[in-house]
Amino acid sequence: MADHGEGACRQVDTGMARVFELFGKRWTGMIVSVLLGGPVFFAELRRAVPGISERMLSDRLTELAEAGLVVREVEGGPPLRVSYRLTEAGRALEPALKELGQWAETYLADGGKCPARFRK
Repeated sequence: MADHGEGACRQVDTGMARVFELFGKRWTGMIVSVLLGGPVFFAELRRAVPGISERMLSDRLTELAEAGLVVREVEGGPPLRVSYRLTEAGRALEPALKELGQWAETYLADGGKCPARFRK
């Protein structure tokens, strides 16, 4: 029978689980990466993330706001305009997201697949 002692079982780090609970959802990382450039109006954000619906963008922005990463700001009109910006916690993601982008350029540049030379 296989050994199932303390060292044999590994668990995902709880911090990593929280990160992927939020960033594992489609569009979230792309939204944050756009917001790293500074405040963006809703319509501009929608254009910057191709393929996302207004409803999905609104849902993801709400989740990011609830997590404390994004702030929603309403500018008086007319017309009434809503912009979004990252909080300090959201901006702190920049180094990690840049690293992931560089990793993707190196290891997923071949149409989203890791080139054979890196599969060893």
